[in-house]
Amino acid sequence: MFRGHKSVSFDPARDIPSLEDKVILVTGGNIGLGKQCILEYARHNPATIWLAARNLDKAKAAVDEIQGQLTRPADIKLLELDLSSLESVKKAAARLLGESVRLDILMLNAGIMATPPGLTTDGYEVQFGTNYLSHALLTRLLMPLLKRTSLMPDADVRVVAVSSHGHVFVPKEGIHFDTLRTDAEDIGPYGRYSQSKLAMILWTRQMAKLNRQITFAAIHPGIVKTNLANGATGSNILVRGFLKVANMVVTSVEEGAKNQLWASVAEGVKSGEYYEPIGVTGQGSALCTRDEFVESLWEWTEQELDKISDV
Repeated sequence: MFRGHKSVSFDPARDIPSLEDKVILVTGGNIGLGKQCILEYARHNPATIWLAARNLDKAKAAVDEIQGQLTRPADIKLLELDLSSLESVKKAAARLLGESVRLDILMLNAGIMATPPGLTTDGYEVQFGTNYLSHALLTRLLMPLLKRTSLMPDADVRVVAVSSHGHVFVPKEGIHFDTLRTDAEDIGPYGRYSQSKLAMILWTRQMAKLNRQITFAAIHPGIVKTNLANGATGSNILVRGFLKVANMVVTSVEEGAKNQLWASVAEGVKSGEYYEPIGVTGQGSALCTRDEFVESLWEWTEQELDKISDV
């Protein structure tokens, strides 16, 4: 690892600019960091916020709670999105493309951690498919809207991918591509998680390189008190016990959301970078800067998304 610059100060109430006329999409917006981001955005008068979630009943309850904390109602629309199903991703993207004339901020926030071995509906390792591949597909499908928005007056289009410092725990040889169409039981729950989070960082670098009119950033929110650890049922009993204890002393959701909010609106965000809280660079593993790893993931991803697009 390399020493990054000093953490920056960021207060959402003060530092999020007016979002008038902006359209925002947050995946996993019904809980935790995604829900907090929607609340903070809603306080700054955006045109529309799309809350994407698998369970619409829980999403509706989240919207009601958010609206209750605002001084005036915000336009928050529900978008059904199950990231374990690529067909659901296609339907969600199609709806957004059909109903929105712009998209200014795309926050790829949803994710799972350390789940038991399993496969997505489409046969991908469940953490890699949910955390990475579905978000890559969603972004690909929404790129025409993002690019169109980037041509509008005063546009500042951002795509923020929530990764994790946990990406540093992948094997030194990087992502095991031969495991991605299996349940990858042999590499363990955290090995599977680390692969998915490294992929988000490598993908962000390549997307920034190929789409210079849009700012792409990958972030680590910190060790945050969210529901993520409760879903880590693939961990052994000692690790699960540690996570429950740790969850009582870690960063609050309000604090944890700041890095991704910062990356989505602040000046000075460098496209293609990975940031730790808040705005700190240079904390990624050596794999993050190796072009051969970026290229290998990009080739695999494009091949898989091309197959999906042909169906």
